[in-house]
Amino acid sequence: MMLFRKRWRPASHRPRNNQWKYPRAWETSNRRVADRRDALPWRGGVLIRVVRWTGAMIGVVVTLWLITLGVSNAGPFLERLFEIQDVTVDGLHRLDRQEILDLVQLAPRTPLYRVSTVDIQGRVEAHPWIKQATVALLPLHELHISVVERLPGALVQVGKEIFLVDQEGQVLAPWHPQEGEPSSEELLPVVSGVDRKGLLEGAESVRRAIVAGIELADSVRQTYSGPLHVNVADPTNLIVSVGGTRFHFGEEGRNEQWERFQQVKRVVRELEAVGEGDVSDVDLRYENRVVVRERG
Repeated sequence: MMLFRKRWRPASHRPRNNQWKYPRAWETSNRRVADRRDALPWRGGVLIRVVRWTGAMIGVVVTLWLITLGVSNAGPFLERLFEIQDVTVDGLHRLDRQEILDLVQLAPRTPLYRVSTVDIQGRVEAHPWIKQATVALLPLHELHISVVERLPGALVQVGKEIFLVDQEGQVLAPWHPQEGEPSSEELLPVVSGVDRKGLLEGAESVRRAIVAGIELADSVRQTYSGPLHVNVADPTNLIVSVGGTRFHFGEEGRNEQWERFQQVKRVVRELEAVGEGDVSDVDLRYENRVVVRERG
């Protein structure tokens, strides 16, 4: 009986011969939809890129709008944060702080970032007494101004008018003698012989003549005291008057001319009377000579 029993075989995992070998209807439909989708214009990710660019542009617009909104609201806050609360000024001797503040023309509650230091420097230096100005912005609320004032150098007489000038010939202000004790300005040398229009306009030739007169006066004052008057009308014959004696200087080498007089004065006794009224003129315009004219 064992001869006719079927031998056991393991189950086969292969498809049965009677299984359906062709695609189902729903598979055919899905494949057709996929084919139509691949045929559309946005095949290859174009649609995704368009969506991304659109989103990016919207994000940029929203960001800019938020920034604009923030800046408009932050304006008052920033102005209060950097508002100038103190203006400090140093280097003043003749001028006072209020005069400088009037030149600055600073509006109330002005923030630091709205201030032009160049404009303020120009307005301050426009004052005749200010030689140089430096403007600095200091955090968070300070505007600092440092000035260098001009130093009086001489009194310039033009007709009946007298002007106070600095050591560079710059007009500082009209000058009027005051009653009482002599002021420091009255001890300055008096320069005459300049053109009034050129003086007020700051002509270079007039300023050079005034500077030459101031330098000569300083040299003479080291030897002779008393009021000094310098006539600079003729550059080839600058006349310095002191104590009744007039010194005549040529156009070139005025320092050498004065040094030559000093050397001669040490050995010529008659020159000791210079500045005391006995000698009227000392002419130094001639080379290697000192011409003395006594009062007679």
